Amino acid sequence: MAKPYAAEMEKLAETFAWSAAVDIAPLREAVRTAGLSSLLAIGSGGSLTAAHALAGLHQRFTGRVAAVATPLDAVADPLEASVAPWLLSAGGGNVDILAATKAIIAREPRQVGILCGREDSPLTDLCRRHDYVDLLIYAPPAGKDGFLATNSLLGFIALLTRAYVTEFGRDADWDAIRETTWPLLAERSDTRDAWQATTMPLWSRQTTLVLYGPSTRIGAIDLESKFTEAALGNLQLADYRNFGHGRHHWLAKRGETSAVLAFVSEHDRALADRTLKLIPAEIPRARLDLAGSASAAGLASLVAALRIAGWAGAARGIDPGRPGVPDFGRKLYSLPLPKHLPSNVHRILSDRDAAAISRKAGVTPTRLDALGELQHWRTALNLFRGRLHSTVFGAVVLDYDGTIVDTRNRFDLAREDVTAELSRILELGCHLAIATGRGVSVRRDLRARLPEALWPRVVVGYYNGAEVAMLDDDRVPDGQEGTCESLAPLAAALRAQPELAESAEQTDRRFQITLQGRRAMPENRLWDLAHQVILLSGGANMTVTRSSHSIDIVAAGVSKLNVLTKLRERVGDVSVLSIGDRGRWPGNDYALLKETFALSVDEISVDPETCWNLAECGQRGVAVTLDYLRSLEAHPGGVRLSSGALQ
Repeated sequence: MAKPYAAEMEKLAETFAWSAAVDIAPLREAVRTAGLSSLLAIGSGGSLTAAHALAGLHQRFTGRVAAVATPLDAVADPLEASVAPWLLSAGGGNVDILAATKAIIAREPRQVGILCGREDSPLTDLCRRHDYVDLLIYAPPAGKDGFLATNSLLGFIALLTRAYVTEFGRDADWDAIRETTWPLLAERSDTRDAWQATTMPLWSRQTTLVLYGPSTRIGAIDLESKFTEAALGNLQLADYRNFGHGRHHWLAKRGETSAVLAFVSEHDRALADRTLKLIPAEIPRARLDLAGSASAAGLASLVAALRIAGWAGAARGIDPGRPGVPDFGRKLYSLPLPKHLPSNVHRILSDRDAAAISRKAGVTPTRLDALGELQHWRTALNLFRGRLHSTVFGAVVLDYDGTIVDTRNRFDLAREDVTAELSRILELGCHLAIATGRGVSVRRDLRARLPEALWPRVVVGYYNGAEVAMLDDDRVPDGQEGTCESLAPLAAALRAQPELAESAEQTDRRFQITLQGRRAMPENRLWDLAHQVILLSGGANMTVTRSSHSIDIVAAGVSKLNVLTKLRERVGDVSVLSIGDRGRWPGNDYALLKETFALSVDEISVDPETCWNLAECGQRGVAVTLDYLRSLEAHPGGVRLSSGALQ
């Protein structure tokens, strides 16, 4: 049996205390990534309110567009890969969120965020099969909600508010929000008593019109959800100005059965005063004044909505936590999203081939078929795969960040299953090279994972190929401080650029300058600023590339191809398989993945002859690297792809 609503209200303070104390480092990192793009927040039922809160926070703090969708909307209307879809689900088990998640993961957007309230659920199980998904699990201490979303909703919105405020604002701003919210959660307080008293007259009327401003929209949305789902009464919503565009006419015709509830924040008080003054005096009204910043008022409006649903239910003889569910309602809840019938294209292409062609061409195979270009890309893919399968590789060269280690955990050791495959390949007689933008940290981490006996057979190119040596060589990189003569003037000019000094971390090495944005600085902005400084300073004979987390400027002659040169000096003119994640220009694997036999685990070039991504649909990064490595089997002279691999 569902929980009594009053019992759930008693746990709100505990839930808020948890949201204010729990570690949100993973959530902040995901929010930082989301801040680089537009966002689509997806939820259903109570989680739809949280989706509205997320979209509002994203727009307020990043200045980027954010939209809200139900799972049905999200599946029906695919968006470009740069839009970050975030899906929110307290339980992680409903059929709609699962179907939407599967469809969205298959589209491979740059980021997928999943906020879930259960560690063990079908949703979390699904996402764990796709390493590139930002799976954020936060289980509120109150446990599963009753019929209506309560503690999970407050917990999710408080966590998101805290993450955005602290990531894009200041910790002190969150402290102020917390101080404003605490009194509203007390079992008894003057504010709570005043709210209950002022809203009591509303429940004698059939219809309640809820007026709100931008900062209190969340409370209004959640109140409408609860009134409808628990059948507490008729509720209409309007912001203060939209109310003036026709919606006020309801009161002119049905004022005798209607009442008005107004959420008023500091940001819209003057407008609210003037609006409420014009409403006929005989219509009951309740005004809730909510203090603090826009984010504080948003949380306060949610707490007010949670309280009001309980008071309205008590007045009308309905427990919102246990309103009863009809049989047809249970059947409706379990209906699946509509299935999309496979097109003729997908009848002739495997899922893996369809995904590979879509990534390479930048449009869907169905669209390519309509343009008459599908056969060109099918032929190119088959030729490339045929060359791969017919070649024996004497060596494999891999990028490090984004390929061997996940960029989100780039300072952790590589996964044991990945390094076990690297060891296996070495033990089969194949040679190995690592090309990385990093320095001594990679030498240390590789040594921690690979058996010492194998170190003399591993070539490592540090700082994008500026220094190349065997893994057992303690002298390289040499750690020499200061930049080389050709980069020194540029390093000084970059440090003198005001926006870079404010927004980016700069690391100067002998042959490489690295720029990394603080918080959510877009790569494109870093790229533009770096090039502007290079042009103004007269810089020449240098290369600028992007990695998965930074921009690198390297001196003339520095390239990851230096790793291949060193490798061939040792093992001769063997065929080499190159694997990386940034094959699209100006990615820092672009030169490496221009080679004849090159596979990407993420971004690819436009060249139809090489640099394909042959991953399973919905996979990216280290999981794909592991798939590639596991496909290599022993063969005289090295390794080759096993029959049927990557198809």
